[in-house]
Amino acid sequence: MTYNRILILILLAFAFTPETIAQVKLGKTETGHASYYATRFNGKKTSFGEVHKSTELSAAHRSYPLNTMLEVTNLENDEKVIVRVNDRGPFAKNRLVDLSNEAARLLGIISKGVANVSIRVVGMEGMVLLDPNEQIDARSGKVVAMRGNR
Repeated sequence: MTYNRILILILLAFAFTPETIAQVKLGKTETGHASYYATRFNGKKTSFGEVHKSTELSAAHRSYPLNTMLEVTNLENDEKVIVRVNDRGPFAKNRLVDLSNEAARLLGIISKGVANVSIRVVGMEGMVLLDPNEQIDARSGKVVAMRGNR
């Protein structure tokens, strides 16, 4: 190999530092503001090439990889829902996550537009790993705490 090719390979290796590669750790939590997609985005392509459907439980996050599963908790009413990251955003600096309309409805943030939330990474590729005392309600997509065994 020539000197120029070696130099280019070295520069490329340093260009992809660990901070630029999206890492996701099960259980990681963040708090911030959540908003939801406007209705005009229904049927439009996400940055990953999927069609956005406002009736699905999905979300946009700036750095989590495609198909990261997040538990989103509305800190004002303690409602929880599981969403799948399928887009990039939000593009407003003070927002942590953008939610589909259905996820926002289940969390009770439609009337306010923005809510304080906590997000927790609970899985990848459609697989969700919850605490032993939690389960997902199949009809609503909400996380439900189960009562302990007696």
